[in-house]
Amino acid sequence: MSDRMLKINELLRQELAILVSREIYLPDGLITVTKVKCSPDLKNAFARISVLPENFSGSALSELKSHNALFTKELRKKLNLRKIPRLKWEIDQQERYALEIDKTFAEIKKDALN
Repeated sequence: MSDRMLKINELLRQELAILVSREIYLPDGLITVTKVKCSPDLKNAFARISVLPENFSGSALSELKSHNALFTKELRKKLNLRKIPRLKWEIDQQERYALEIDKTFAEIKKDALN
C-alpha cells in the first residue's frame, strides 16, 4: 500500500473517531474507530469499530449508518480530498479473537500445572 493511501486511511480514522465521539451517544457504551481502509479508487472506505460492551454492537452499527450523511458532510468540510469515500461500517473482531486466544492459553497453562 502506498504512503499516500496509508496517510488517507489514518486521517479518515482520526477524523471519524472525533465525529463518532461527538455525534453518537451510546449510554453506558464506548465506540472506538480502530481502522479505516479505503479502496484504491477512494470510492469506499471500510471503517472498523470496536464496541464495549459487545452486546451494543448492533445498535452502534445502526446509529453509525444513520449518521453517514452527516459524517460525509463533515469530512468534506474538514478534509482536502477531491471526493469523500462512501462509508461502510463493520465490527472489528480482533479484540474478541485475542481474548479467545488468551483464554485458551490460560486453560493450557492451567492444565500443564495440574
